[in-house]
Amino acid sequence: MAYGQQKGTVEGVVTDASLNNETMPAVSVSVQGTKQGANTDINGKFKLELNPGAHILVFSYVGYQTLRDTISVKAGNTINLNVAMASDAQMLNDVVITGEVRKDTESSLLRQQMKSAVITQSIGAQEMGRKGISNAAVAITKVTGIAKQEGTSGVFVRGLGDRYNNTLLNGLPLPSNEPTSKNISLDLFGTDVIQSIGISKIYTADGYGDVGGATVNIVSKEHVGSPDLSIEIGGGLNTNAFRSDFKKADNWNRFGFYNIKTPTTLQQYTFGSRWSPKTVNNPFNYNFAISGGKSFNVGEEGRINLFATASHTTDYTYRSGSEKIVGNRQDIVNTDFFNIQKFGYKTNTTGMLNLAYRIDSKNLIKLNSIFINGSSSTVGEYNLVKQNEPVQFKRQTLTEQNKLFLNQLLGEHQLNERLNLDWAGSYGIVNADMPDRITNTLSEDNASGYIFSTGDVNANNRYFQYITEKEWAARAALNYKLFKNADNTYNGKISVGYNGRQKKRDFEATQFSLRMNGGNTGIKGDPNDIDAFLNAGNLSSSADPNTFTLRTARSSNLTPFTYNVDLQNHGGYVNYEHTPNDRITYTLGVRVDKVLQKMTWDTNIRLPSLDFDDAKIDKLFILPEATLKYALKEDENLRVAASKSYTLPQFLEKAPFRYDDITYATIGNPYLKPADNYNLDIKWEKFPSSDELFSFGIFGKYIKDPISLSRTAAAEPSLFSFYNAGDYAYVIGAEFEARKKITDYLSGGVNLTYMYSRQELDMNKVEVETGGNHSVNFNTNHDALQGASPLLVNADLTYKATKGNLRPTFSLIGNYFYDRIFSLGAYGKGNIIERGYPTINFVSSVNIGARWDLGLKVNNILNNRIRMEQENDDAHVEVYSYKSGLDFSVGLKYNFFK
Repeated sequence: MAYGQQKGTVEGVVTDASLNNETMPAVSVSVQGTKQGANTDINGKFKLELNPGAHILVFSYVGYQTLRDTISVKAGNTINLNVAMASDAQMLNDVVITGEVRKDTESSLLRQQMKSAVITQSIGAQEMGRKGISNAAVAITKVTGIAKQEGTSGVFVRGLGDRYNNTLLNGLPLPSNEPTSKNISLDLFGTDVIQSIGISKIYTADGYGDVGGATVNIVSKEHVGSPDLSIEIGGGLNTNAFRSDFKKADNWNRFGFYNIKTPTTLQQYTFGSRWSPKTVNNPFNYNFAISGGKSFNVGEEGRINLFATASHTTDYTYRSGSEKIVGNRQDIVNTDFFNIQKFGYKTNTTGMLNLAYRIDSKNLIKLNSIFINGSSSTVGEYNLVKQNEPVQFKRQTLTEQNKLFLNQLLGEHQLNERLNLDWAGSYGIVNADMPDRITNTLSEDNASGYIFSTGDVNANNRYFQYITEKEWAARAALNYKLFKNADNTYNGKISVGYNGRQKKRDFEATQFSLRMNGGNTGIKGDPNDIDAFLNAGNLSSSADPNTFTLRTARSSNLTPFTYNVDLQNHGGYVNYEHTPNDRITYTLGVRVDKVLQKMTWDTNIRLPSLDFDDAKIDKLFILPEATLKYALKEDENLRVAASKSYTLPQFLEKAPFRYDDITYATIGNPYLKPADNYNLDIKWEKFPSSDELFSFGIFGKYIKDPISLSRTAAAEPSLFSFYNAGDYAYVIGAEFEARKKITDYLSGGVNLTYMYSRQELDMNKVEVETGGNHSVNFNTNHDALQGASPLLVNADLTYKATKGNLRPTFSLIGNYFYDRIFSLGAYGKGNIIERGYPTINFVSSVNIGARWDLGLKVNNILNNRIRMEQENDDAHVEVYSYKSGLDFSVGLKYNFFK
């Protein structure tokens, strides 16, 4: 028997062949048939001491291919073994590769987060499926510090709303589909087209500088591995909407495609649909989808991966409740909207084609085309009381259609061992149409029931709005590796790049108002049959009794109101990254952005003292940034990031156009100027295993010339506009996140954000900077930021097991936000506060064998009341109150090739 046998050493580096051979930390390196093994460190390095003889090393990482290598160890010798975990099924020396690479798993995204030189977070298709997430808008609200505000399509990141955020697809910007928004509605992107979503709450020099909250980058789904084809069908209902008298617009289309024309004459009745809505019984939601992919070899080295998907979803909603417009005391109720009913129907039709051509190991070209048609049809019915006026009935029927067509071409090229080139270009167009918004107002009359309101010429109208937004974008970057090591890895790189975009928006709107010619007695009207009077037979070109006359806001002129915006943004950057030792990685970067935004308009707002050039933004921004990552241990990092960025006003915020809704109106402010943002983040993170995470961070943002929504000085109590309301605002806060595998079957996660925000409010600044054309009277000289909830909490608990051919997964997902400002108060009228509430969703799925998937979801289990209150000095008055109902859905999916 021999004692103290001398061992041999096996050491090396594991890299990711699909990510330009970047090192892979936390990879399991084990000796087959034994309990010996180790994990690679933060730089992908591993080291084993083994007895002499033949051994099989197994390299594994969840979501990646398993690799095996046979080695022969000699006493006292060292074997250097560098292994690349490749994405294609091929032989690497003596390594046998099995399985498929997936970049959408929770573990692979955590690995990327751990090794990244900058602070970032991601949510992938695997996690979205486990949590029953249907689209990108819901997905990012599960990320620390992000929340959605009632009545908006955008999100708030650390208290900063839509204007402070950026949305990208594969690193390229997207045009907006809504006139009120800078960013495209994230709910247009269903999970069928998403591989992962990256969220960066810090600014880095390689991105666009117009960001203060977060950059959201949607990575479109790609095909890898074996052929795949699946079909999915589903159905469900909303407990509120499932009723016998559900109302839809007369011109509604089941699939969400409309072809409604704006009238071209005031002398003839050419409206294409009825004024009164239709009624349907017990509507239910449905969805279907088909997706598939296949890979093709091209020549000796080439490979094409093809993925395509098409889907259609519908969603019925119903809300009943109340709203009020309140003065500066609880007893001053300007308008009381009671017994409100809101019927909603939405569709989403999506098609995507993704083609990736791997020319050889050094060159990759991708083509991505996507079409999305999102539509909504809503019917809102309002009973209302105004001071000193009879009870009124109002109905607004609203049809919207948003069509996005986007093409992207992207390339990655390894020019030599040190130098690579990444480039991309895109063209996108959005047609966001509101083709025929119908508004009717009738007043109660004791003698005849209802009569058409005649006091306001706009009380009965039809409104047509069209937006075309086009966007061209391009980016290119040269990355040169520095500081080569003996094992052929590198400890640094320098990047030089360019990002550019040009966005054009053309907006036009025409409102056809009906002047009622009813004399002293008025004209009788039936809320359930508006068309009995409003029809071609009662249209008159003169003031004949018991008729109506068509007029636009320009009287008899049909020329629409318009505004046109041209935004050009060109930026160049240099970024330096260095890892001087095993623990420290830092980056230093600077970006120079040239912004030119020009605007012209011909609208319903007259500003004779304002020239188009006065509304122009022509500015050069110099934006430095720096990050530091310090590896406390192999699985533990401390990070610091600091940067400067800016925020441009949204197009509609600057355009001098008045938009009227039932309960409020907004008007743009062409005097708005950009805000400057100064950002600081400090974060600690620990990765106990490949699918576990603990992190804690603190952050701060200082904003110069912040933009806020506030009531105006006009006599109307519900007219709002946008202002650089003060010289500064700031947000400070802390974030915590934990993901833990509790048992082999049970896992959970929680993240929470606590923050404090404050902004200066200066009415003199507003009046001076707008040349006296705007004025406000804030209640105080400081307040919290609009949309900034002091506390956000997300939590989930998942049970996952295998029972023979059944693999069930059950998840509970919860969310809570604390009270936050919906809009700032003025003239003694208090802030409107959205009251916080918790939500709980249940998601379950069962994999049956290899081909069948069965799912069940129940959303909004608690069905809490959504409430807003106006905080006046003498009392808090409820001004908004609804319940949304529960959503039940089931789905069945069949996979043909598994």
